[in-house]
Amino acid sequence: MLKGTRYWIAVLLCWSVAPSAQAILTIEITQGEAAGLPVAIVPFAWAGKTAPPQHIANIIEADLLRSGRFAPIERKQFISSPQRDADVVYKDWRLIKAEALVIGSIKLVNPGRYQIEFRLYDIYKEKQLAGYRYTVDRNMLRTTAHQISDIVYEQLTGQPGAFTTRIAYITRQRQGKGNVFKLQVADSDGYAPKTIVRSSEPLLSPAWSPDGKRLAYVSFEHKRPVLYTQDLGSGRREKLAHFKGINSAPAWSPDGKRLAMTLSRDGNAEIYVMNVASRRLTRLTRNGVIDTEPAWSPNGLNIVFTSDRAGRPQIYRMKADGSDVERLTFEGSYNARPSYSPDGRSLTLVTRQNGKYHVGILRLDNLALQVLTDSKLDESPSFAPNGGIIIYATELRGRGVLASVSSDGRVRQRYRFETGDVREPAWSPYDQQLHYKE
Repeated sequence: MLKGTRYWIAVLLCWSVAPSAQAILTIEITQGEAAGLPVAIVPFAWAGKTAPPQHIANIIEADLLRSGRFAPIERKQFISSPQRDADVVYKDWRLIKAEALVIGSIKLVNPGRYQIEFRLYDIYKEKQLAGYRYTVDRNMLRTTAHQISDIVYEQLTGQPGAFTTRIAYITRQRQGKGNVFKLQVADSDGYAPKTIVRSSEPLLSPAWSPDGKRLAYVSFEHKRPVLYTQDLGSGRREKLAHFKGINSAPAWSPDGKRLAMTLSRDGNAEIYVMNVASRRLTRLTRNGVIDTEPAWSPNGLNIVFTSDRAGRPQIYRMKADGSDVERLTFEGSYNARPSYSPDGRSLTLVTRQNGKYHVGILRLDNLALQVLTDSKLDESPSFAPNGGIIIYATELRGRGVLASVSSDGRVRQRYRFETGDVREPAWSPYDQQLHYKE
């Protein structure tokens, strides 16, 4: 994919509010570069008389393209279309400069059950790198395709893929004279959205627990901010913080036992940590200014946060007990909404440059700030659990949309629903396959 070209993928998604209500989600690759590893993904063999229930190769291709690490080769360049190991002629793929090849098949084995096989090859070493067979129900076909993408990604980069993870986000749609807000969870590519909470009042700040089984979030359904947690499997909801004033910005500790949050129960917005089981609170900051947006380091030893103690919002770091506070950002007049990379070596944040709000990365070894986006109003950046992609919210023609950027800034994309606004994305950790209840 050459820089400046646009790649469109349009699919129909069913909204959870009613089986008949549908919205179109368009995934638009707005920037890409040809520096990725050239990989050929052959359409999977299918013996049925109608189209296969899922185009597995298309899903894998879209996953790999979005990652920014690969440059899928256009299929019109293919010299052959192997479907079995014996069909692979390595010379055919060297001629079109492919370095890796994915082939496979899908077939119906029982009503509603399918068998998927795939193989991954290194073209220049002329060897198979991976090969698996899955037998799954129809509703697991897309998940299986994402699992194959994860295997391909890891085999070719040495790092885990994150295509089988999920994203949480907030949507707002007009209904009558008011708005409907929904906290939703979808696959990492925006497919299969499920509504977790529905409200006529704003919902904010979804945050995943480390095991991927719970979400913390803020609801205004009682006309003031209240912090909740919700179990995604059972649907059980608990009111965690409903003190007078601000209850906001929840962030789970890596062990899942504590939540950092912003409270103004003592008069000023400060950072607190709550033991989730006992509800015991510990106050970490004490200032006459606003301290907010805490985020834990992956090892649990530090917390970063936003504070205007220097006059304008900047990023600070402290020990998890509130000691040893130090300022991290010095470039620009506004830096906020920090979040750690999975390896703990950098932060993603929102930075203001020339009056515009962009997603950036701050390297913690030298405090160098790299701006990754060029849009005007970006917010809420969140790393994928492998650190390869950052999802964030932005604005397009007056509407809130989701977008993502590879962590090196080479590939950008937008997720756009046909109607409504989408805000506040949060990428899940590596999670289990869960059943959601509204």
